[in-house]
Amino acid sequence: MKSIIPITLAVSLFSWPLVTSADWSNWRGPGMDGSSSATNTPASFSRDKDVRWVADMPGPAASTPIISGNSVFISSTDQARENLLALAYDLKSGQELWRHVVGAGLKQDDRSNYAGASPVSDGRHVVFFYGTGDIAVFTVGGKPVWRKNIQDEYGKFYFLWTFSTSPLLHGEKIIIQVLQRDTPVHKSHQGGGNHSPYLLALSIKDGSKIYQVERPDQARAESKEAFSTPIIYTHKGKAQILVTGGDCITGHDPENGKELWRWGTWNPDKIGHWRLVPSPVAGNGIALACAPKGAPVYAVKLGGNGKLNDSDIAWKSTNGNVSSDVATPLFYRGHFYIVHNGRKRSHTLSCVEPESGRVIWSEDLQVEGKIEASPTAADGKIYIVTHHGEVVIVAAGEKFRKLHKVEMGPGRNGRVRSSIALADGTALIRTEHKLFCVGK
Repeated sequence: MKSIIPITLAVSLFSWPLVTSADWSNWRGPGMDGSSSATNTPASFSRDKDVRWVADMPGPAASTPIISGNSVFISSTDQARENLLALAYDLKSGQELWRHVVGAGLKQDDRSNYAGASPVSDGRHVVFFYGTGDIAVFTVGGKPVWRKNIQDEYGKFYFLWTFSTSPLLHGEKIIIQVLQRDTPVHKSHQGGGNHSPYLLALSIKDGSKIYQVERPDQARAESKEAFSTPIIYTHKGKAQILVTGGDCITGHDPENGKELWRWGTWNPDKIGHWRLVPSPVAGNGIALACAPKGAPVYAVKLGGNGKLNDSDIAWKSTNGNVSSDVATPLFYRGHFYIVHNGRKRSHTLSCVEPESGRVIWSEDLQVEGKIEASPTAADGKIYIVTHHGEVVIVAAGEKFRKLHKVEMGPGRNGRVRSSIALADGTALIRTEHKLFCVGK
């Protein structure tokens, strides 16, 4: 077991600025909905135009870079050394500020690797988490605060595929979901007994447990596995954690993890291979849960308590393009935007009215690569990147307008999954082996 590393933080912990609404401090941005209030975000660029700096990545990863103050933080594999890294760069110059090895290993399967989770920052600390269960907290200046492996303390992960979920910060709490199978699936899991899916809250100060609560479900086999990330959404002045996975969506009190409500299921036949990837997203009092494998999107009316029934569903999508197997939808300026990978290279973006589910427009983006990175938005523009590294910018609003398309690499054999992070005058685009900082 990795021991917690005590560090004296009195010198500088409170001298760092807190995150602002223009920072991209977690995977889904300041509102945890994929959007930002950032201004002057770039509208036209290429690999050799309006690129402020480029950093070589030591290995591929699906994690999204985050921005806190004047620093960029990103998780990565070190392919040559087979390590898992926490990296920091200067936002203005691209100079590497610090790096730490947090864990060992690269991947469990050929579809992904252990550096799928994105870091999160409160402006003083930055938290890194990996599919191995390794978690580490540093000051934004790079001083270690503590580090451990949650598999050592809370049991082995039972996942068929490489586990990934990004940590969530709420006050002094680091919140992580582990929505897993209840029995072993690989030889390395043997001897661990039965496990339950759970929500875990750790102290950002020292890693001590604040709470661990079971999050039960009635799913079977692989359908119990979720690779989504919980979000915080405030409805009528009350903050709640939204969690999707195990064939249901639930709301929880962030102070104690207690379940407040649940709705399910999108899988009444209990299909056993419906693992869930998209995270929840909320806006205008509606939370979206994306059923996998081409199934519909379900819009849950927030404000209910206990076990909800189908009368609490505002709408369920009937348009085949309003479906997402991997990418998390975006909520921006009063609309949901949903990416769908169709057949015959038809990759669409749909603009949907939150309360009714009315599809305002649904358009083919005319890209070659599959889209698994989640769309992001700022300054009236929506940013999307494909596996091949094709970046598409679309105008937000009730009329579809494609503003820009550019190839940022790596090309046809690429597997780019990192979302584009946005800040004032800036877009961060992570491809398999490069991190581009774009902006005039």
